[in-house]
Amino acid sequence: MWAMRVLTKCSLPAKSCKPYLTLNFIAHQHHGQYQTRRNLILDTSPSEFVKLHRLTGPDSGIVQISLDRLEVRNAIGKEMLRGLSHAFELINQKSYANVAIISSSVPGVFCAGADLKERRAMSQSEAKTFVNSIRSTFSFLEVVSVPTIAVIEGVALGGGLELALACDIRICGENALMGLPETGLAIIPAAGGSQRLPRLVGKAIAKDIIFTGRKVDGKEALSLGLVNYCVPAGEAYSKALTVARDINQKGPVAIRMAKKAINEGVETDLTSALVLEEDYYDYVLSTKDRLEGLAAFAEKRKPRYTGE
Repeated sequence: MWAMRVLTKCSLPAKSCKPYLTLNFIAHQHHGQYQTRRNLILDTSPSEFVKLHRLTGPDSGIVQISLDRLEVRNAIGKEMLRGLSHAFELINQKSYANVAIISSSVPGVFCAGADLKERRAMSQSEAKTFVNSIRSTFSFLEVVSVPTIAVIEGVALGGGLELALACDIRICGENALMGLPETGLAIIPAAGGSQRLPRLVGKAIAKDIIFTGRKVDGKEALSLGLVNYCVPAGEAYSKALTVARDINQKGPVAIRMAKKAINEGVETDLTSALVLEEDYYDYVLSTKDRLEGLAAFAEKRKPRYTGE
């Protein structure tokens, strides 16, 4: 058994593996048409279920994490979790990553939750350790330095929804079905769902969803504030790519500092949060990118940010 270490705001993850790089071509769906784009595929772990693609050309800076475990609808088992944790560490470490998109390669499903077949073979102590590892991994995802976007087409249940809840932005298709059905198995959402859901939608709505285990479709999820955008089925990735491109054009250091200011500030009182805001603003004041932004504005051109 293993457990993922949650980083504090000032710590850095150890470089536990050197990714093997290969060139590949993958297709992205954009407004109903498939466009082929050259990508670097980074094999970050022994897991075959999680793939990390580095987009290139004008989309350099955007990284895509793909869940690919067809036979069990992307259910999270030991190998899937190991692959996810390595991918999250990699995008947190690498300067080329400005924004990450998390999506599924399996049609009709984002992630069906835990691998219950695998879970049945665990002892009580093994199950506890494994669930703790999932919780720690998702907590690490929440504080990864770059913005993360979850693309939800189809089913996102249990741990699958908890994975999406740990992302900064959620985008779904109208056909999406989201829920936390754990109480039907006589357990509770234990990978952050019981805490992140009420922080997003409010205590009363979260209790309704968790107590009943009911599924929420895309339009209702948008009305509840569970997702940021709901688009026609099949168009969630296209919308995510549009949002990622908007983020990718901004100052990368400023984006990182804004994420830290928001994440840390909402967990404290306003006076303390404003001190955090001042600290992170002071940090960006000394960057070369800030000067480049001012120069680009004066010269009426697009800025060329370097992350410095």
